Amino acid sequence: MKILMIGRGVISTQYGWALEKAGNDVTFYVRQGRINQYGDIVNLKILDGRKNKKGDLVNTAWKIKMIEELSSNHDFDLIMISVNHNQLSTIINWLEPLVKNSTVLIFNNIINEPLNSIGSIPKEQVVWGFPGAGGSFINKNTLDGGFMKNIFMGFIDNTTNKDRYDMVARLFKNAGFGISEQKDMRNWLWFHVITNASMIAAASKVGSLNNLFDSANALKDFALILRELTPLMAAKGSKVSTIINIAVNLPAGIVAFVMKLALAEGKLPREIMRSASGSENLKAESNVIFVRDTLAEARRLGISLPRLESLESPIYK
Repeated sequence: MKILMIGRGVISTQYGWALEKAGNDVTFYVRQGRINQYGDIVNLKILDGRKNKKGDLVNTAWKIKMIEELSSNHDFDLIMISVNHNQLSTIINWLEPLVKNSTVLIFNNIINEPLNSIGSIPKEQVVWGFPGAGGSFINKNTLDGGFMKNIFMGFIDNTTNKDRYDMVARLFKNAGFGISEQKDMRNWLWFHVITNASMIAAASKVGSLNNLFDSANALKDFALILRELTPLMAAKGSKVSTIINIAVNLPAGIVAFVMKLALAEGKLPREIMRSASGSENLKAESNVIFVRDTLAEARRLGISLPRLESLESPIYK
């Protein structure tokens, strides 16, 4: 399959490598001047969780293909978008007249209504997914990260063409990934947003994600912030599932205990989140914008968030 990755980011680079190794033709679209800035080698230092729950270490120099212009006559079968949520609208506006018959995989955090986020791109050509991966570039060419066995996929109001959905699922399965299929992808995406915002906010009190994962009290804060944010989903028109309601309303100490076990030292999710925090800079622009936009959406809908609002200044300063 001929695949175009939008941007040479953490997620697109890791999955691009895995998909190319499975026999696909992978190209990265980057902004003007970035080819010279980046060079064509990426040094991967990542944990590959497809066969080993702890992740197999990949330490390799990978030569990639990049372009700075997308021809209106391109023949890409799949265009994959995984960017910071606040960059998505810009990418969509640029891509709308160029998408042709390509399938577009949205592999992204989305705070707003997903179907409104794709502009005039035909809904039936859009497949909704989310990575099980993370990391950071520790310099312009070295990627510290990892990915788990599964990616997440699902339908939003049954708008996606089933053949296109199945094509993307087969692509990842053929590359050794599993598919965790979500019954309501809109609901899942929004729950992921509030979970991320809660985690970033709680970690800001203790200085880093690593400190958060090792602190029962900080994980309790996470649980309480998440509980406070859950009504945002209902206000946005999403039916909060019974499982989510039960989970977020468990005593915070129980949630903290389960989280601490799931994110213990040496486990792949912990290592991925550690690498995603890079230099442990929780005030990185992407994190600040993420919490800011979550707060803005809650205020727009009249949802009171005293715990998250009390952390607003420490995150932004």
